[in-house]
Amino acid sequence: MRERIYLCLAHMSGKEMDFIKEAFDTNWVVPMGPNVNGFEKELEDFVNKRDGKSSLDKKVVGLSAGTAAVHLALIACGVGQGDEVLVQSFTFCASSHPITYLGATPVFIDSEKDSWNMDPELLEEAIKDRLAKTGKKPKAIIPVALYGMPYQIDRIMEIANRYEIPVIEDGAEGFGSLYDGQSLGTFGEYGVLSFNGNKMITTSGGGALICPDSEKAREILWYATQARESYPYYQHEAIGYNYRMSNICAGIGRGQMTIIDEHIAHHKHVQELYCELLKDVKGLTMHGNPGPEYDSNFWLCTATLDPELKIKGQENAYKQVITGAVGGAAGVTHAASTAVTECQPNDNVEALRVALDAANVEARPLWKPMHKQPVYKNAPAYVNGVSEALFKVGICLPAGPYVGDEEVKYIADVIKDSIV
Repeated sequence: MRERIYLCLAHMSGKEMDFIKEAFDTNWVVPMGPNVNGFEKELEDFVNKRDGKSSLDKKVVGLSAGTAAVHLALIACGVGQGDEVLVQSFTFCASSHPITYLGATPVFIDSEKDSWNMDPELLEEAIKDRLAKTGKKPKAIIPVALYGMPYQIDRIMEIANRYEIPVIEDGAEGFGSLYDGQSLGTFGEYGVLSFNGNKMITTSGGGALICPDSEKAREILWYATQARESYPYYQHEAIGYNYRMSNICAGIGRGQMTIIDEHIAHHKHVQELYCELLKDVKGLTMHGNPGPEYDSNFWLCTATLDPELKIKGQENAYKQVITGAVGGAAGVTHAASTAVTECQPNDNVEALRVALDAANVEARPLWKPMHKQPVYKNAPAYVNGVSEALFKVGICLPAGPYVGDEEVKYIADVIKDSIV
């Protein structure tokens, strides 16, 4: 049996241990230190380039998670109890949950069909409608780089600027992705990065917030270190959080930054290989860059299946309750009560996932839209059916550094062999 092929696992450069050893040797094993400072500077150098040349002056603060970055960006934008935030529905829950941490309400915006990300037309419709219904503007807008694909940021920024609403770019999946030659996360007021173990680079766990200037970065750093005041004793005049990145994790990140360009090139190569190997499979379509201004990192490679495409074993889809974590998802401890929900992928998508799993290949459905999640059943949503339709037909295929050409060919063969 072939060794398990995972969606995306981090690959070490060999330099991580040098930075970690230095941290131990100098006793910097706390949420600050030379590695944190160095990692932030390296991230700034990376994201501030446009068309390969340094042209921006954004500042970066290293944090404990991408979710923490979303949370602090919302605080910096003044989001609080009773406010509303416009957020992409087609995303992971970390984009929306921090809104609720603050007692605010997420207002979900559906996707446009080309990038699969926030629909600018629905965004403006939502702003007008919330103004009419609540008498005040939403406090922030959060577009998301789904699977690394850039959003229509030029149109989103035009709308946001016109209504004077700050944009928090959730680029957790889009580190290294570009729109018109510029890094995602550098267009809006703030940009969110994630370095979870399955992202383009990892710090094992961790994230960062791209800030507009040094003053805003200092404010974020203050909130991330329990909002302590400059007294010889602990004085707190605001609520802060323990969100600073550790010097050990930052050391891993510094090692990862030495191979980030290789990682991005690899993911793009895997995408091209999938497209080539699966181009003649009727009923299966790989999702690619919608136009020349889009430059996705292809964190994950995604495909859609025609509803009429038949997969072996399809008649058995959703017949049994899953007792373990799908795809080895860590931390899933709450057993499902039923095998089905009212919004789920088509039977052929589930059958293909099961077939790939049986062949030791990890695959997953697309993100279930947040406006279809039970926990957000009462949240306002502006929908056009795009994200729900994509969720029913989409699947994610492995694309990480350990997925070589032979693995891609194997996966393509399994897919072909699974079709009736």
